[in-house]
Amino acid sequence: MALRLLTALALFIDAGVHLFLAPGYNNAPPGGISQGTLFLLEAAAALVAGIYVLVRGSRAAYALALLVAASAFAAVMLYYFVDIPAIGPIPAMYDPVWFFSKTLSAVAEGIGTLLAIAGLVRAAPRRPPAVVERPTPRPGM
Repeated sequence: MALRLLTALALFIDAGVHLFLAPGYNNAPPGGISQGTLFLLEAAAALVAGIYVLVRGSRAAYALALLVAASAFAAVMLYYFVDIPAIGPIPAMYDPVWFFSKTLSAVAEGIGTLLAIAGLVRAAPRRPPAVVERPTPRPGM
């Protein structure tokens, strides 16, 4: 249960930070998606994954948590180091500056990724112990 709580907490922190930051990133070019909208989508995904892990704690729940946390962590690290231009409606999100909220989110996403991996391993189906069959003795032997 502790693993489920910690994984969900990491996802809820991620969601909270993205909800907090979204209003400041709502500028979008015509026909584009704002970074604030992407933050709201990330927050929704993190909330759903966190609730799913809390309620079920299944391999599917941990897989979803891993997908959400790892993709968010990868995105924040990628856009810190690489200046990727806008791709279609997706805005350019290069941000080579660390501040408290961004750091908190990245740490929660990284820890959430590790916890989700641990949850996947722990929730793996267990193989039953091998049954060794003894030959049945034949009468007269």
